[in-house]
Amino acid sequence: METLILILHVMTAVAMIAFVLLQHGKGADVGAAFGSGASGSVFGASGSANFLSRTTGILAAIFFVTSLGLTYLSNHKVASKGVMAHVPQKQNGSTQSRVQPATADTGSVGGDSKAKDIPE
Repeated sequence: METLILILHVMTAVAMIAFVLLQHGKGADVGAAFGSGASGSVFGASGSANFLSRTTGILAAIFFVTSLGLTYLSNHKVASKGVMAHVPQKQNGSTQSRVQPATADTGSVGGDSKAKDIPE
C-alpha cells in the first residue's frame, strides 16, 4: 500500500512541475497583444489558462493527500525487531564456551615478574 501511494506521489509531483512550467506568467498577456500566437492555441484564447490552473490545483490536492497518507503510514508501522530477528539462534547452551577472566598464574611467570605480587 505504501509503495502504491509513493508511486502516485512521485508521479503527481512530476506532473505538477510540468503543468506549472507550461503556464503563462502574468506578463504573457502583453506579448499576446503583439501577435505571439496565443489566440490560436488548442484551448482557445483564455481556455488554456483555466485548464492548466485547474489541473495544477487538482494535482496539488492529490499531492497533499498522498503526503498525508505517507505520513500516516510511516507513523503507524509495526516496529520490527531488526535485521537479526530472522537469524536462527542455537539452543544448545552446553556447547557454548564461556570466557574465563584472566588470572595471574604464578607458576608460569618468570622470576623477575611482578605478577606474583598481585593479590588474588
